[in-house]
Amino acid sequence: MKLGRLNHVGIATPSIADSVRFYREVMGAEVIREPFDLPAQGVKVCFVDTPIGRAGGTGGPQIELIEPLGEGSPIHGFLAKNPAGGQHHLCYEVPDIHAAKAWFEAKGARVLGEPRIGAHGTPIFFVHPRDMGGVLTEIMETPKMAAGHGS
Repeated sequence: MKLGRLNHVGIATPSIADSVRFYREVMGAEVIREPFDLPAQGVKVCFVDTPIGRAGGTGGPQIELIEPLGEGSPIHGFLAKNPAGGQHHLCYEVPDIHAAKAWFEAKGARVLGEPRIGAHGTPIFFVHPRDMGGVLTEIMETPKMAAGHGS
């Protein structure tokens, strides 16, 4: 397996609305996708597009703003420790989610749960930060087409 494209950086936030204002007003973000609920994951999600390279073209990695949907959300615990929010995870693409899962497990990495459908509508799983240099890492199957939420 090879390291795939960085798809997004997950940022936990207590308020997507406040974070959207920050990315628009302070960071100059021009393309901010409509927030949507992802109840199966216990979160509300909003993607902020970043440009590729210095030319300012679109298509670079995205910022994924993640707000908890209630106290049962996995993001709730992160925000309890980091009330202002912050970087939650990095997400990399792979061509085959099941082959990637088997590869990580064969390396002794702790895969957190079975593959499930993520915010881009493709299968994902997470790898424990202790096995990834201290960074919670999301692995997602490369989207087959550019349709869907933020793809």
